[in-house]
Amino acid sequence: MREKTVSRPASKLRLRLWLRLLRSARAIETELRERLRREFSVTMPQFDVMAALARTEDGMTMTELSRRLMVSNGNVTGIIDRLVTEKLVARQAPVTDRRSFIVRLTPKGASYFASIAKVHEGWVDELLADFDPAEAERVIGDLDGLARRTRNGEATL
Repeated sequence: MREKTVSRPASKLRLRLWLRLLRSARAIETELRERLRREFSVTMPQFDVMAALARTEDGMTMTELSRRLMVSNGNVTGIIDRLVTEKLVARQAPVTDRRSFIVRLTPKGASYFASIAKVHEGWVDELLADFDPAEAERVIGDLDGLARRTRNGEATL
């Protein structure tokens, strides 16, 4: 039988909340990673790169991509190399700066990503099906508020 949470100090409850959020996110991410690997032979980082590139027709530099994904240039380079080999991404040196590269999805990559993204959305829908739309909106609002307060330094860390 579980202890009553009412008698716990607020700090302990918030710590439990953080651990539950982390555990839930990791469980969902693990399941999505496995499904991407099994169904499409794609890693989560490859999916994330293609998703970022799918949002821009003009492509982006490797530095912009690594900033957007919050990973190192080295990590992005390895992922891009694999996607270029599979002809899902094109890498091009801009005329104005031969030291950098613009990367973008190829037509094959855009089509492939669109098919993966559609299935991925279905998986996420399935994994979070216990949330009705109103509950999902409320949780999204709560988490957006938490992120905003944290970014603005309003949440004490």
